[in-house]
Amino acid sequence: MRKMTMLFRDSYKELKSVRTVTTMAMFAAVGVILGSLTIQIGDFIKIGFSTIANQFVYYLFGPAAGCFYGGALDVLKYLIKPTGPFFPGWTLSAMAAGVIYGSFFYKKKLTVWRVLAAELTVSVICNMLLGTLWLDIMYGKGFFVLLPMRVFKNLVMWPVNSFLFYTMAWAMEQSGVFRMIRRSA
Repeated sequence: MRKMTMLFRDSYKELKSVRTVTTMAMFAAVGVILGSLTIQIGDFIKIGFSTIANQFVYYLFGPAAGCFYGGALDVLKYLIKPTGPFFPGWTLSAMAAGVIYGSFFYKKKLTVWRVLAAELTVSVICNMLLGTLWLDIMYGKGFFVLLPMRVFKNLVMWPVNSFLFYTMAWAMEQSGVFRMIRRSA
């Protein structure tokens, strides 16, 4: 418990740096651009790639910064390109994803297993359970009616998202990009 408290405290301290906030803003811009490349499959399934840029923020700056970033970015994306009515549940899910990813990645060695575990945890909690609940509340389609297709989509995307993030993060770590960002922040 003490480790988790220190993790959140260190992550919160990251937010006090102007360079951290501007770095987060640059990743947010990339996330918004990648978010515009989202593929819509039917009414309730979307496949997007903005998560990769977001995960870099969670990896670099931790769960507290990730929570703030996830919530702010969700609102920003809605303001830029609304895709239906605004619902605060999606913002809560984005904030929860920031906390989960940040807790798995921040100040820890990046391994394939850690990435797979983080991605699965976020997929189950934020996408399958909370996301399906938000759709049920918003549209009244029935939680258990929507759940199977959302579980299928997330299980298919789990290794894909994990592979994309791990490969890109590993390459950026090896090339020194993350070291440079950490040093400047």
